[in-house]
Amino acid sequence: MAFTTDIAAKLTRDASSFPQDGRPAARLQRLLDADLAAVHLFSRTARPKATRLLAIAISKLGNGWIYLLLLPAVFIGLGWRSWPVVLLAAANAALLHILYPMIKRRFSRMRPFHVDPRLPSLLKTLDQHSFPSGHAMTLTGVLAPIVLAWPAMTVSAAVLVLSMAWSRIATAHHYPSDVVAGVALGAAVAFPLSRYALAFL
Repeated sequence: MAFTTDIAAKLTRDASSFPQDGRPAARLQRLLDADLAAVHLFSRTARPKATRLLAIAISKLGNGWIYLLLLPAVFIGLGWRSWPVVLLAAANAALLHILYPMIKRRFSRMRPFHVDPRLPSLLKTLDQHSFPSGHAMTLTGVLAPIVLAWPAMTVSAAVLVLSMAWSRIATAHHYPSDVVAGVALGAAVAFPLSRYALAFL
């Protein structure tokens, strides 16, 4: 418990203010520095007007609109088998959003644009903290039963997740580690549950 609390505290700090108190601390600082440097790199990809608008649009779609677009695609692709898949996707999202606020409060990691004022936030945030990425987590959780029931969607699902990941970092709302954690959490919860449930359908 103490170890988890210590890591949670360290993740909330700006890497530049992290004390050099041994090898583990130095390694963690290098990781935090690399995380922030990656945000700067991704942020630069959203400087041109076209890619900036694209990053904003994808992020806003992740607020819920993307699921309204996925719904007809699933019904067209799966026909009568769509209802269990759609219900599973909704159940995954609901379960993940029960866990999500607890994790966010536990880590309380500041968003990149709060840590480094040089990073522009391209749109308003839905909440204060960055770890993990709720957009990446929810999209992964929703796509899990769709991909399992409709394997032909695997490449499209990967493109959607990668696009969302890029937009969340490019808007300076998340670090790469936030997005990786969001995808990992969504996959760890949604894939086993979806596989188990679909086996009975």
